[in-house]
Amino acid sequence: MTPFKTVVASAFALVFGASLATAQAPQVIHGAIDKVEGATVFIKQAQGPDLSVKLLDNANVFGVKAATIADVKSNDFIGVGAMPQPDGSQKAIQVTIFAESQRGTGEGFRPWDRPGSTMTNGTASDLVSSVNGQVVMVKYKGGEQKIVIGPDAKIRMYVPGTRDQLKPGAQVSVFRPEKASDGSLQSARINVGIGNMMP
Repeated sequence: MTPFKTVVASAFALVFGASLATAQAPQVIHGAIDKVEGATVFIKQAQGPDLSVKLLDNANVFGVKAATIADVKSNDFIGVGAMPQPDGSQKAIQVTIFAESQRGTGEGFRPWDRPGSTMTNGTASDLVSSVNGQVVMVKYKGGEQKIVIGPDAKIRMYVPGTRDQLKPGAQVSVFRPEKASDGSLQSARINVGIGNMMP
């Protein structure tokens, strides 16, 4: 190889290596487990490349299962994706009932991932049945929101899980995995679907 080609190849290697090093970890990984080797879970995504995630020694496993309005109880910590209504209330699109160990997750009121929608994470209180569905006040530090949970709202519940649930074929999700110094992905949490639930 000529000196010029050697310089060009070296420069390309440096740029390519830098691009790999600076590549951002995905915000979320969704898919089915292909295999598990030790603490590493290999995931086939429905959309996107196959990825592997190493679970940290203290990683939490949460099961995600379908729930109903009746499962929403006073003092539950919940997350509600909703659309604002003319009367100032929020009409629920999706409700997540968190496990007790997840209390405080994302607490607050902010825009959600759909145009014009909101996300409210807080403690449920003052549950009242109405003609439009269940009305619940969701209280968080600095405020509260009136939420109407109708029969069309999708409701799911987190429950404590175990690594025994991480088997080939299981549907899983990993939110905000971290990138290790060697470029591999690692996480302190993984969610696994129970039944036909997509976590």
